[in-house]
Amino acid sequence: MSEAAPAHTLAHPILTDDYATEWMGLSVLDLGDGTATVSTTLRREMLNGFGIAHGGMLFAIADSAFALACNPHTPEEGHNTITVAAGVDVNFLAPAHEGELITAVAARRANAGRSGLYDIQVFASPADTPHTAEAPGRLVVEFRGRSRTIPQR
Repeated sequence: MSEAAPAHTLAHPILTDDYATEWMGLSVLDLGDGTATVSTTLRREMLNGFGIAHGGMLFAIADSAFALACNPHTPEEGHNTITVAAGVDVNFLAPAHEGELITAVAARRANAGRSGLYDIQVFASPADTPHTAEAPGRLVVEFRGRSRTIPQR
């Protein structure tokens, strides 16, 4: 197994102890109020027996973007609460391949009380073609997350 170097370009409090996100080598490209964009290069150990991206890996990348989008960017904003997934729906639309750049873009769609609804799109593109809004790459996953804010323990 190769060691992935974290490439966090933007800070977020949950990244301090997020070892899964670190292992995936996710770079945080954008953080906003209810939004986050992360990316990584699909490595060999992220593939399934068919030689394509393991669905669980694409799910995990989307889930990390979801977590960043639905949690405050500074500890003071959280007021001793955390926001966790209450449920998700995921649709795998196309395969992703070793060496491709995987980018997950998360955005809040609704927020009511302690509940939220987020859409996360996961794109694959050649490693030498970074994700842009104008040329996002091939859509490989649609992920809809339902969040719940709870007291931090």
